[in-house]
Amino acid sequence: MRGQADRRSSGARRRWAAGAAALLALVLAAAAPASADPAADPGGPATRCQVTDPRLSELSGLVEVGNRVFAVDDGGDRVDVYVLDAGCQVVAVRSAPVDPYDPEDLALGADGTLWLADTGDNQGTRETVALIALRPDGGTSVCRLAYPDGARDVEALLLAPDGTPYLVSKEVLGASAVYRPDSALVDGGTVGLTEVAEVDLTLTGTPGGPVGRAGQLMVTGGAVSPDGRLLALRTYTDAYVWPLSGSDVVGALAGEPVRVALPAAPQGEAVGFTGDGGALLVASEGLPSDVTVVPLPTAAGPVATVEPSDGSRPEPLPTAAGPSRVPAALVAAALAAVLVWVAGRLRRRT
Repeated sequence: MRGQADRRSSGARRRWAAGAAALLALVLAAAAPASADPAADPGGPATRCQVTDPRLSELSGLVEVGNRVFAVDDGGDRVDVYVLDAGCQVVAVRSAPVDPYDPEDLALGADGTLWLADTGDNQGTRETVALIALRPDGGTSVCRLAYPDGARDVEALLLAPDGTPYLVSKEVLGASAVYRPDSALVDGGTVGLTEVAEVDLTLTGTPGGPVGRAGQLMVTGGAVSPDGRLLALRTYTDAYVWPLSGSDVVGALAGEPVRVALPAAPQGEAVGFTGDGGALLVASEGLPSDVTVVPLPTAAGPVATVEPSDGSRPEPLPTAAGPSRVPAALVAAALAAVLVWVAGRLRRRT
């Protein structure tokens, strides 16, 4: 996903994409079964403010710190992190002379370093991706990473309390791979990644997103709470929250998450925690973009399972009674793959 200047398409391609989207909606409306209900509403989402600044038209990551929110757009030809006040107005910009390819997420380290996940790859062509660090002293680092199994599109970064980064892939079938660096990051160098877990999502029935029900399966953002007790992954429609002990992200993802249905949004990618860790902060691409506070419920029906990559398989978590979700997921994945391909063709990097 690149900025507006990168989008070029013919009228025929746009009409074809719109028709494919309509087909996806019609087929999946008939094919997808009912899903488990999320936990009881603990108060309901509340819009805090609206982002209207044109520099954040593709808002893809945010982090709350005190009475400020750091936000990143996934376009542009340099690293820019925007500082928002309580009214979502840009009051400062932290920049670095680094030309990113496709920033997709944002995280804050314990030492105050802002980490950008320059990991977007709709076309599946990048030999390496990067984590870009903006340090409190104004310094910048670019640390490149290489997947063990070829290019992957990644939009979610989980930064463990000990500073270890985890990348979570975006998959149209819902089986997202979780990667961790093989060694310490190297400024200007490349470090290999190892797949350490898999998060398997299923259809939920929550509306929203740009690709119909398939968006319920695609991970678009991640976050760790400021106190290190929780971690979250989001799709276009839902968030999943796990308890975190220490920095054991893999162990956390092997547990049972709480699912939180998110308010419908055109292309929801940004997720963070509020400063007290008691709620999620979410936002979407497009303007105006609501920055919404979503309270965390105390319990929710299990709707996701995780399989460690070492071959061991935990007992499957129970799902709601009713027909299998597999056929609907396969239909969603097939049609979504076409839509993602078309979107990539329409939105090339210049």
